[in-house]
Amino acid sequence: MSSYAEQVLVCTGRDDWSSRIEDERGGDNLAADLKELFGRGGTYSDPYHNISVLNSSFPSSPPPRTQAQSASAYLLPSFKYIPFLPRVSFDSVQALAKGYLLPEKLHPAHDCLSPIHRDRLTRKTAYQRLLLGVQDVADVLVLICGHGGRDPRCGIFGPLLRDEFEDKLAKARLRVARDAVRVQLGQAEDTTASAHARAIGDGAVARVGLISHIGGHKFAGNVVIYIPPASRTRAGEQHALAGCGIWYGRVEPKHVEGLVRETILGGRVVEDMFRGGIDSKRRLLSI
Repeated sequence: MSSYAEQVLVCTGRDDWSSRIEDERGGDNLAADLKELFGRGGTYSDPYHNISVLNSSFPSSPPPRTQAQSASAYLLPSFKYIPFLPRVSFDSVQALAKGYLLPEKLHPAHDCLSPIHRDRLTRKTAYQRLLLGVQDVADVLVLICGHGGRDPRCGIFGPLLRDEFEDKLAKARLRVARDAVRVQLGQAEDTTASAHARAIGDGAVARVGLISHIGGHKFAGNVVIYIPPASRTRAGEQHALAGCGIWYGRVEPKHVEGLVRETILGGRVVEDMFRGGIDSKRRLLSI
């Protein structure tokens, strides 16, 4: 796996996409807009602050005004959910980029840049107020490469693994959510991490989704498991992988029960399939 500062999961409600997701036609394409900003040669392109943009099968949250066109996105490992990105102008994309995706502090290699250039590449938290309903993510997220438009192996493995994970998670007493996240604006919500502290398996929520290409088709099936920062084990202890994203490769349906038991419930990495990982401080994990 390559290092990244943030993975942006665009909620498309679809299971597959064109080989290059930025080339998708037939409607709105938030991934293309973000790649225009953060891709090679983009306005905010920074080799020391990689933003990985992926499409996902998760559905977007219904907007407050049903006639408005909107998109949703997950930010990981920040564990933020952006429910409403109005798609009537580029303003919401800029707010997402400037308020959440740009680095808070630039790499020392940028010290030679002009003050104006450094300022343009640095996060401005004031932009966060332009995006409504942003929440901390308290759900376990299981992401499976199902990008058949890029590689047929992923198109075969993805749906099979999704079904198997949903089955085994339910048997482990997690509630598997398939519907869109519903956000009611104006409600007083405590979205701090401490508010979501819960033992995984004790009625906790898990979401299993297909995602676009993450590299390494030879490792199909590719799976990334994100454990929310406030997660605890059933024994009430801090989950050893809380706030982390764990990457696995060559996962087959027969391996899923073990991954649920060891990684999601037990906080242990399965070495045989481990491709890498990332923690909440963006440090790469290895064994």
